[in-house]
Amino acid sequence: MAIVRLVRHGRASAGWNVDPDPGLDGLGEEQALRVAERLRSEDASGEAPEIWTSPLRRCQETSVPYSSAYGVAPLIVPAVAEIPSPDGVAMADRVDWLRQAMDGCWRDLGDRYVAFRDDLVQAVRSVTRDTVIFSHFIAINAVIGACTGDDRLVIRSLDNTSVTTVEVTDGTLVLIEGGSEADTLIR
Repeated sequence: MAIVRLVRHGRASAGWNVDPDPGLDGLGEEQALRVAERLRSEDASGEAPEIWTSPLRRCQETSVPYSSAYGVAPLIVPAVAEIPSPDGVAMADRVDWLRQAMDGCWRDLGDRYVAFRDDLVQAVRSVTRDTVIFSHFIAINAVIGACTGDDRLVIRSLDNTSVTTVEVTDGTLVLIEGGSEADTLIR
């Protein structure tokens, strides 16, 4: 059995329709420090768990205070990245596409997105030791959906640096605790 804590990144310095890979803003940096303190206080053994991060800057930057406290570099895992926008959607139209997608289910988005979700869930199912994963709103919701048998893109309105905890036993996922929720879904 392994415990996986999925951390949504801190607040980004730009919206999804402005910058494809923003870092954190000042508040996001503060959130990263606070979640690192929380995670450290919850580390039962005092030893570093495995640490994964999405390849996107906002997740990597959120992981820095936590991984630095243990003196380890996080593993960059493309499978835990944010949902890709469709080919041909202009940067300015990405938020509109995402808002519409968030009202539906994975199967409504087609094979490309079901495969994205399945690859992400399989990566989490493969965990064999306690792991902290710095990821994204939709990606964490995909894991929650796998735990609960729910095909919706949005099950919880996860806040920045919320922590969702799942247990992995022989590839089976069990939701232990959903992350704290926010009032807004997209900046």
